[in-house]
Amino acid sequence: MTTQLDYRKQDALLVVDMQNDFCEGGALPVAGGKALVPGINTEIAAARAAGAPVVASRDWHPVDHASFEHRGGTWPVHCVQDTPGAAFHPDLDFTDDTIRVSKATAFDADAYSAFDGTGLGGYLRDRGIRRVVVCGLAMDVCVLATAKEARQEGFEVVLLAGLTAPVDPEARGRCIRELEAEGIEVRQ
Repeated sequence: MTTQLDYRKQDALLVVDMQNDFCEGGALPVAGGKALVPGINTEIAAARAAGAPVVASRDWHPVDHASFEHRGGTWPVHCVQDTPGAAFHPDLDFTDDTIRVSKATAFDADAYSAFDGTGLGGYLRDRGIRRVVVCGLAMDVCVLATAKEARQEGFEVVLLAGLTAPVDPEARGRCIRELEAEGIEVRQ
């Protein structure tokens, strides 16, 4: 389990895609997804206590999204807008001040990073954010892409490795090496 981070006002906690479809019982489940919720809630409370914003990204696909297998994409139908599968896991301690970022909303384009086409980088910079702390699902897909793009956007980045899980369990080590090579701090 990850040790809870010390947050500052210049930090943002970015919870990636903790949606029902990515947790056990969903359309595209990641093993261990539900088990991350209590630890993520601890981080949410710590970030809030320090005055750091909490950002929650989500896949928010239209019906017939380009990433779906029946459209020639890689994935089964998942996280379709306004469906129970696209909802955030109900046990997450998100409140009205949680910043929700929807990605992959166009029919013809996929987006794995919470920064891809969302304006999130500029939004965080405008608010004086310097460090982005990343957790959520899935480590080898959207978490990886989000952490890398946060770094490319010029933020210090910390990955809470104990609060993410990969689609492919064999990918954990590769992801950590890849992120560390990008200058991202990985906290176990």
